[in-house]
Amino acid sequence: MIDPQAVPLSLYIHLPWCTRKCPYCDFNSHEGFTESLQQPYIDALLADLDSQQAWWRDRPIESIFIGGGTPSLFEGRWLGTLLEGVSNRATLSRHVEITLESNPGSAESSRFAEYRAAGVNRLSIGVQSFDDRALHALGRIHSGNEARRALDMVATAGFQRWNIDLMHGLPGQDAQSGAADLTEAVGRSAGHISWYQLTIERNTRFWSAPPALPNESELESIQQAGEAILADAGLDQYEVSAFSREGEESRHNMNYWRFGDYIGLGAGAHGKISLPDGTIIRTQRTRTPTDYLAVTTSSPLSPPKGVAISPAEKITEFAMNTLRLTSGVPLSHFTQTTGATVEQLTAAAKTAVSRGWLEAPDTGHFVTTPLGYQFLDSVIETFL
Repeated sequence: MIDPQAVPLSLYIHLPWCTRKCPYCDFNSHEGFTESLQQPYIDALLADLDSQQAWWRDRPIESIFIGGGTPSLFEGRWLGTLLEGVSNRATLSRHVEITLESNPGSAESSRFAEYRAAGVNRLSIGVQSFDDRALHALGRIHSGNEARRALDMVATAGFQRWNIDLMHGLPGQDAQSGAADLTEAVGRSAGHISWYQLTIERNTRFWSAPPALPNESELESIQQAGEAILADAGLDQYEVSAFSREGEESRHNMNYWRFGDYIGLGAGAHGKISLPDGTIIRTQRTRTPTDYLAVTTSSPLSPPKGVAISPAEKITEFAMNTLRLTSGVPLSHFTQTTGATVEQLTAAAKTAVSRGWLEAPDTGHFVTTPLGYQFLDSVIETFL
């Protein structure tokens, strides 16, 4: 059995349009945005939320994340309509975190004050690099100076919390240029940086025509130099690619990694919902904006189909998420979020424990050892 009230609930909202799809991006993003799409899409999102009421009714929403795509293509007034509609329907926790992903282009950053007035209290700025050559290689449509101006405008707009997304292992990058990027990001951060390596994914233009990337030795040098810069700045690694000062962790992402629940709204949005009988379901809406708008204007709108995950999948998914955290989670958290017994988890963890990759169960904690964290992919494979 699971007590859904004991499992934190978040809300993910997907705004799927981009000005231009980046060649490395495998997210559900689409070109073709026009201003006339804003109202019907916001109406569709609220109808989508209504259709899933049985899953969130009487449960406070701890965080909201508006991702994409490029959500900052939407005007502040429409995001205000969206957030007002959510708060009129659902109970938001007193300290709800509301994050909006934003690109640092001039048009988007000029709207930061509008977003703050609309109720957004945290931004995630997709800088990726301050180096114009790297930005060009990545197919980004902003410049390094636009990124600098955007970050200057964040605090002016009234934000106290923001994240900087930064990539490393970029075409032509070495330890020196990687360190220069990260040093500048540290100097402009409010205490949170997402720092992750560029990877070449299927169904992207880079997969079809891969750029020349740093070799393994160069990647290791970039990684070591970057970790030293972050540590010296007091930004501690709390997840694979997330670094923050104490108290500045992303509450929304922490809920994902702690195997919490979340409602997914929007084209292609995923959800995870715990039911009182111990079932955990996964949901997903149709991927394309056109199809999503067609589905959500039907009456009455049905909730997205829920697919139950098996007992074995509960263990695997719990491990895949929680072991990303450097601090792990208490073993008791497994029972709280899955309804299964701690003994089922410890039995599945025997191989990783025997190899010195996980702490022994008698510690009462489900967490990797320092050695295990270095080989996290291998640790996860033992749960598959």
